[in-house]
Amino acid sequence: MKAFDDDVPDIDDSGESELFEHRRWLVDRGQDLLRIDKFLMHKIQNASRNRIQNAAKAGNILVNGKQVKQNYRVKPLDEISIVLPHPPRDRTLLPENIPLDILFEDDDVLVINKPAGLVVHPGVGNYTGTLVNALMYHFSTLPDMGSEHGPRPGLVHRLDKDTSGVMVIAKTEYAMSHLARQFFERTSDRRYTALVWGDLPDDKGTITGNIGRSLRDRKVMDVLPPESELGKHAVTHYTVLERFGYVTLVECKLETGRTHQIRVHFKNIGHPLFNDPWYGGDSILRGTTFARYRQFIENCFALLPRQALHARTLAFTHPTSTKWMSFETPLPADLEAVVTKWRTYVSARPLNEEESA
Repeated sequence: MKAFDDDVPDIDDSGESELFEHRRWLVDRGQDLLRIDKFLMHKIQNASRNRIQNAAKAGNILVNGKQVKQNYRVKPLDEISIVLPHPPRDRTLLPENIPLDILFEDDDVLVINKPAGLVVHPGVGNYTGTLVNALMYHFSTLPDMGSEHGPRPGLVHRLDKDTSGVMVIAKTEYAMSHLARQFFERTSDRRYTALVWGDLPDDKGTITGNIGRSLRDRKVMDVLPPESELGKHAVTHYTVLERFGYVTLVECKLETGRTHQIRVHFKNIGHPLFNDPWYGGDSILRGTTFARYRQFIENCFALLPRQALHARTLAFTHPTSTKWMSFETPLPADLEAVVTKWRTYVSARPLNEEESA
């Protein structure tokens, strides 16, 4: 007898129900041995083998709580779950007159300073007000890489919604191919400034760990076990810029470019980004027991209502001239204000406040 056999997606009130469907089954006692991709094709209406195999490669098929590959053979009483992205919806994106902070522009590339809060490309809940909508308004002939998720004119990389800083946009097909290869081959140079919780033990370091979707919470990323074949290799180099005792200002150089890479890597070593709500940085993780300190942190969070991360520099080879080009932007006002507050706090802190909570 079946304990459950869901033919409808699990309800997810997190806002991702529009993006993913989650299905579960308990296999019958009389089930013959069968490849799991074939089993799921019979269970899920209109699901292609390619769609299911992609889910397996992404680590989205679990049997008895463990990830399996597409050739796993289903056995009686196996408990199976799968998370599938919904097919992309047909949405018409409209140009919008959203101002752009342009650092450089010629016939091949556009370099901008993206503000925090600006979503780069359309997605669930953000089909208007994105950088793509702005690019469609200001530049009508940008090339498109043809993402299955919809138009992304000129985009060869992205920044998280609440990460500010430098981005390059391709204005021609050749420039897009050239820049995409640089990002893929890691010949571009990207450096970020971040404020992280805690006092890092070394002035310089490297964080390495395969990044993939968390096995506990599919909405966030995580460093997966070394033996896992599901995560993607990721390397972050950091240099300490300034120490404030309870937090540290660092420069991060990306060797790879995985989703939420800096945020995930620093959480994994116990130093999440300051006020990062997705990765545990939005509470007091280091500091004193004094009420004045707690109020100070709350004031900092109010000044910087996002993760403390800024894409400060971006350098690449120009697609046509082959000239090495480098662009840098100062810290935005909110992050600069918090760094300044920390400098002031540390310089004025009495010695008896050195004990940690």
